[in-house]
Amino acid sequence: MRTALVFGASGQIGEALLARLSASAWQVFAVSRTPRASSSNVRWLTGEFAGIAGLPDAVDGVFSTGPLDGFAQWYARGQVATPRVVAFGSTSLDTKQASGDAYERDIVARLQAAEQLVFETAASKGAAATVLRPTLVYGAGRDQTLARIAAMARRMGFFALPRGADGKRQPVHVDDLADAALAVVDVPATHGRAYALPGGETLVYREMVARTLAALDPPRTLWQVPKPVFGIALSLARAAGVMRGLTDDAVARMREDLVFDAAPARNDFGYAPRTFIVDKRAVGS
Repeated sequence: MRTALVFGASGQIGEALLARLSASAWQVFAVSRTPRASSSNVRWLTGEFAGIAGLPDAVDGVFSTGPLDGFAQWYARGQVATPRVVAFGSTSLDTKQASGDAYERDIVARLQAAEQLVFETAASKGAAATVLRPTLVYGAGRDQTLARIAAMARRMGFFALPRGADGKRQPVHVDDLADAALAVVDVPATHGRAYALPGGETLVYREMVARTLAALDPPRTLWQVPKPVFGIALSLARAAGVMRGLTDDAVARMREDLVFDAAPARNDFGYAPRTFIVDKRAVGS
């Protein structure tokens, strides 16, 4: 029986990965900030990167499904020996490089530094590392985009977008990401590489939102309003403490195509993500 250490195990990707590791007869050490009850092949450890009680000395694989920068620093400290590391980053590394928002540019810088540190640390230890970069994640009802849109639409009875929100997107389901993480483990071609993981369908932003609203019970209506009207409404919402996370750069990106090539992942480890189908779980109901 192989052993794994999973960071972010209680997160949306981590939960899906944990289920697959358990089904594949891995013995798992799962890390969470809050105590959880262990089972026959999952032992929960409580803590954060700065301090985790009960860490094993060595495992067959380490999976990171949470913040990459924190994991990279932990991995560099060398607390647990392993020949294999699979860590999740983000395609934000590419999409937000030219952002006018300083916070978003800082995210890009942290992602770049973290990826480099993971690969350098693995090389110094004689280990193999793979970084997976998802696009827009959905499926568990806990994401920061579609689940948040669904929640706001429930409260308001509708959801509004500026006209021209026609930038292309490739939302990717959490279950496909978990499958990918497990699929790369035994594939030497993935060693030392980073892969974009888009979803299996490319669609425009407004259509993505419309399908999300249609999955609600009852379905909500999508309003498309002139950009100046949307800007005024957004300013009022921010003043009221709502939608502060929706920056001007994020609104501008609704018109941009954020599309990635799945061919390297498909060729190297058989990546085959599903088309964009929204169910009740995905919208948090």
